[in-house]
Amino acid sequence: MNPGIHPDYHPVVCQDRSTGEVFLTRSTANFTRTIEWTDGNIYPLISVDITSASHPFCTGKARVLDQAGQVEKFRRRYGRRGGGAGSGSGTGGAAGRSR
Repeated sequence: MNPGIHPDYHPVVCQDRSTGEVFLTRSTANFTRTIEWTDGNIYPLISVDITSASHPFCTGKARVLDQAGQVEKFRRRYGRRGGGAGSGSGTGGAAGRSR
């Protein structure tokens, strides 16, 4: 690697917000929160929403991860819009093109 052109790649601790699971990994991101790891060293702490400890594909169970009411917030902001695929609106798509 050429010196001086790559970001600092250092150990960090990731914490899953939904399960509390923590693990040591490496990252180029910088964070202000820190945590003391089992080896006695202090590492930056990254809090993430989903890790392999909570992802439905890895755990085999479905979970609802709507912590801040994001779906309701989206529906309030944009409302329920009708239509979708095959709604027959006539705008765009292959059916509306002339040859």
